[in-house]
Amino acid sequence: MAIDDLLDEHEQSERVRSWLRNNGVSIIAGVAIAIGGIAGWQWWQKEQGNHLSMANAEYQVVLKQLQDNKLDDAAKGIKALDGGKASVYADLAALQLAKAQVDAGKNEEALATLRAIQASPELKPAIDQRIARLLIATGKQDEAIKLLGDATDSASLEIHGDALIASGKRDEARGLYEKALKTLDVAAPQRRVLETKVMDAGGTVAEPAESV
Repeated sequence: MAIDDLLDEHEQSERVRSWLRNNGVSIIAGVAIAIGGIAGWQWWQKEQGNHLSMANAEYQVVLKQLQDNKLDDAAKGIKALDGGKASVYADLAALQLAKAQVDAGKNEEALATLRAIQASPELKPAIDQRIARLLIATGKQDEAIKLLGDATDSASLEIHGDALIASGKRDEARGLYEKALKTLDVAAPQRRVLETKVMDAGGTVAEPAESV
């Protein structure tokens, strides 16, 4: 090996040592932070798991209270469930509470329960539909119509049509029923009921084309 090559290697080694002296603390700190980050992530995951486990246990308590017809106790339990990822348990429990309140003839309380749910975008349409059905049942069809607004899914269109029927707007209801029917699969369980509503509103139902 030529002397120039040895000098180059020596020079390079000195540069590496110098760089390590200047930056070694930063490297060690970076490694420590990375390890700490991994440990912190694992701790956070464990805490989330524990939180959800506790929420599930509280949810089961609420369901038992509903089963025992202790609606006031269940309502208090639902408030304790709300928060973070566990709020999904609060939403589900609130839906069960609203059903129990309807069964007990407490429609206004059921409406308040449903309206208090801070639902995710995925769950909100289903909750709005339940609220709308309850509004129609309590003679508040105008509120139901306003709530459903421009919703275009089959279930919302059908309920919107029901609200219009309750308001005496038969022709408008028929249009929504027919529109809802077009979005339903031929084998959908609700299709027969919707066809009956179309005909009751003065419309006709075409026979589905047979598959070849």
